[in-house]
Amino acid sequence: MSHTSEPPVERVTIPVLQRWKHERRRIVMTTAYDAVTARIAEAVVDIILVGDSVGNVCLGFEDTLPVSMAMMKHHLEAVARTKPRALLVADMPFLSFHLGVKETIRNAGDFVRRGAAAVKLEGGANRVEMVRALVDCEIPVMGHLGLTPQSVNVMGGFKVQGQRTEAALRLLDDAHSLQEAGCFALVLEGIPAELGARATESLTIPTIGIGAGPDCSGQVLVFHDVLGLTEGRRPRFVRAYAEGFKLLQETLSRWAADVRNGTFPTPQESYRLPKGLEDQLSNWTRSNKA
Repeated sequence: MSHTSEPPVERVTIPVLQRWKHERRRIVMTTAYDAVTARIAEAVVDIILVGDSVGNVCLGFEDTLPVSMAMMKHHLEAVARTKPRALLVADMPFLSFHLGVKETIRNAGDFVRRGAAAVKLEGGANRVEMVRALVDCEIPVMGHLGLTPQSVNVMGGFKVQGQRTEAALRLLDDAHSLQEAGCFALVLEGIPAELGARATESLTIPTIGIGAGPDCSGQVLVFHDVLGLTEGRRPRFVRAYAEGFKLLQETLSRWAADVRNGTFPTPQESYRLPKGLEDQLSNWTRSNKA
C-alpha cells in the first residue's frame, strides 16, 4: 500500500480546512483521549477529536450516554497539554447542549478555556438554535448528522441512517440548516455513500465521513480502531491497519515470561553501588544479623 501522502506542515485552522474543501484536498481526522495518543496522532492527522467515544473505547461503557462533562474535561486537558498542530475539537457529551442556550454556551466555553479550538455536537435542525448561539459567542462548531451515537435509543441501535427518501431528504435539509447556522464542518456517520456524496457536493463547508462513503471531504476513524486496539466485531467502515491488541498483548507476555524465568532485569538493566559502599553494607549486614 502506498504511503505517498504527506501531512501538512502548517498549523491547521478552520480557514485552512475550508480552503482544502475547495482545493479537494482530503482531510484526515482521528480521536485522542490522552497525551500519548495525541502525540502519536498530531504529526499525522489534520483534526484531533477528543470524542465522547472515550466512553466505549477507554472507560468500559456500552455507549456514549454515560460520558459527563467532567470526564470530557479531564481527557481534553490531557490532549491539549501536547499543544497539537492539528485542529483540536471536543465532543459535547449527552445533555451538555440540550437544556438551554446558557448551559450550552457555558459548557462549550469550558472546553475552549481548556484548549479546544472548536466543539462538536450531534443533531440537525433541532440544534440550530444552539449552533447559532455558540457561533455568536465566537465558538466554532462542527456538526454531526446521520448515525448519531447519543440518539442510539431513539434509533433502536447503531443502524445505517438515510436509507429512505424522507430520511435522506431530511439529512440534506439538516446539513444545509447547520451550514447556514454557522457550522464550519459536518461529520456524516453511517449513511449510504451516495447520500454522503450528495451532501458533500451541495455544501460549501467540509464533510468528514465515517461510514459515509469515499466522496466526503475527509475521513475520521477512532484511533484505537485504526490500530486494531479494540476487541470484537468491527463495523464495516473500519479498516484496521494493525492488530494492535494482539501485538501489545504478545509483547507484554514476553516481558512477563522474562520476569518469571529470571532473565529480566539483566545486570545492564540494573544500577550498581558506588565503589566501597558494598563493603560497608556487608559490615552492617553482619553486625545486624539475628
